[in-house]
Amino acid sequence: MIVKTPPMGWNSWNTFGHDINEQLIFEIADIMADEGYLQAGYEYLVVDDCWQEMVRDRNGRLVPDRKKFPNGMKAVADYVHSKGLKFGIYSCAGQLTCEGFPGSYEHEFIDAATFAEWGVDFLKYDFCFKPKGADTACLYRRMGMALANCGRDILFSGCSWGAEETRKWAKTTGAHMWRCTGDMVDSGASIKDHAYQVDRDLKYSAMGSYADFDMMVVGMYDKGNVSSGGATTAAYKSHFTFWSHLGSPLMIGADLRNISKECKDILLNSDVIAINQDPAFWQPYEIGQIGTWNPKGNPVYCKLLASGELAIGIYNFYDDEASLSTPLDRIGLNMSTGKTLEMTEVWTGEKEIVHNGVHSTKIAPWDCKLYRCKIVDLQYGEL
Repeated sequence: MIVKTPPMGWNSWNTFGHDINEQLIFEIADIMADEGYLQAGYEYLVVDDCWQEMVRDRNGRLVPDRKKFPNGMKAVADYVHSKGLKFGIYSCAGQLTCEGFPGSYEHEFIDAATFAEWGVDFLKYDFCFKPKGADTACLYRRMGMALANCGRDILFSGCSWGAEETRKWAKTTGAHMWRCTGDMVDSGASIKDHAYQVDRDLKYSAMGSYADFDMMVVGMYDKGNVSSGGATTAAYKSHFTFWSHLGSPLMIGADLRNISKECKDILLNSDVIAINQDPAFWQPYEIGQIGTWNPKGNPVYCKLLASGELAIGIYNFYDDEASLSTPLDRIGLNMSTGKTLEMTEVWTGEKEIVHNGVHSTKIAPWDCKLYRCKIVDLQYGEL
């Protein structure tokens, strides 16, 4: 199975945690299919931890919780598929899952076969309760082999939290996406922390095996399983823009039944999603800026797109307005080339042309600007 762009979908954990059941999944599937999420590209509906019974059956197979999922997981998968979506499930590389249910350690092949029989299309594979001394990379490779030989295309989402230098071995496991961070919670501080730590992993992210910054908290507003103070709408916009721009998988964590219009519009912005799903998937790089006031700097990233355009994002994860200037020679577009940028801000549609080789702008607290830029001839005015 080859995955050519970062996966997109919805996961139950951030909002619901233990509180999942068949009816909830059916309701989320209906919304994803009927309210534009599937059309926008969010095709995977993933049931996270706490879906199973505490013990395996007599044949060593995992058993769905009989109260939460009385008709079994194949019935859930069938309903999800009937909506045009793909169905995802959760397990763990350790002896137990993070919430204490049976993990897939030394049951990788029987579990992969079980998931295939149920019609699973996506496996999130966590990292709790790993036996002491077990080789982490080997555990993920074993599940990768099991999935690749189960007779069904199942997207492999490795979730080892960036531990043990995940970035250096993730692409050997068959993982189509791999977590490069610890768990995210619903707060501005968590958004900022994740944004500043992923740079080390970008050079390891590649088409078919994508660095995963973790599931998004856009639209949660301090409600749900990972609540930790919440964030502003501007911060959620920057969160979504940063994940999209730098090529992370886009997994929604909010309750789609109650999401605000503002955050729904953020998640369904087709122009931002198009940058995330650009077919070339060339590596973004940080270009920095001058005139910043904070010690860590405001992230400014550039990415070459398949069209020859550039995607430039400028982010302010702070409580004060930022005045930022970015010289175009940082991207190799010196004035001596006779070229400059025609920049269209993706969120507002506003256009501008850079003069004198430096782009300057102001960014409101916790906000961002994402530009789709054409390289054009430098024009000189008449005196």
